[in-house]
Amino acid sequence: MADRASVGSASKRLLDVGGSIAGLLLLAPLLVLVGLAIAIVDGGPILFRQRRIGRDGQPIGIWKFRTMVHDAEDRLSELTLRNEVLGPGFKMSDDPRLTRCGRFLRRSSLDELPQLWNVLAGEMSLVGPRPALPSEVAAYAPWQCRRLAVKPGLTGLWQVTARNDPDVDRWVRLDLAYIDGWSLRLDLAILARTIPVVLAFNGR
Repeated sequence: MADRASVGSASKRLLDVGGSIAGLLLLAPLLVLVGLAIAIVDGGPILFRQRRIGRDGQPIGIWKFRTMVHDAEDRLSELTLRNEVLGPGFKMSDDPRLTRCGRFLRRSSLDELPQLWNVLAGEMSLVGPRPALPSEVAAYAPWQCRRLAVKPGLTGLWQVTARNDPDVDRWVRLDLAYIDGWSLRLDLAILARTIPVVLAFNGR
C-alpha cells in the first residue's frame, strides 16, 4: 500500500512539473501580453503575492496578476454585507475594488496563471483544493480542515462541477471526495474539463 501511494505521489508530481513547464512555455506570450495590459491600463505592480494556506496548514505565497486596486484589503470591511458566499470566504459578482483589467482577468481566470510557478516550485499542484486565505481556515469547522491534507491546486473538482455554487460546505465536500478518490486519471479528467468550464463561465 505504501509503495502504491509513493508511486501515485511521484506520478502526480511528474504531471505537475511537466504540466507547469509546458504551461509556462506555451503561455509565455499570453503572460507577457497580460502583464503589459495591466501596466498600461492599471499601472503597477503587475503581479500580486498573497498569503494562503497550503498543505498541512503551512503558509505559502501564491502569485496572481493584480486585479484589484491598491487599498483592496482595507476596503473589504465595508463590503462584508454584500458577500455572496455561504461560509468562510468572500465573493462578489460586481466587486467595486476590481481594476479595469481585473474584471476580465477574473472572469477568464487568467489572473491565476502565474500560479504555474507555484506548481513548479512544489507549493501547489495542477489539481487540488484551491488555497484558502488564513482568515478562512481560521473559521473552518474541524471536518473542513481535512481539505488541507493535500497540496492546493490551480483547479479542482468543485471548480469544474459547482463553480457557481455559493455554499462553502458544498465546495469542501467535493474537495474531500477528490482527496478520497484521487487517481492520476481523475486529475487528467479535471484538467480536461477545466478549460471548457472557464470558457463557458466567461461567456455569461
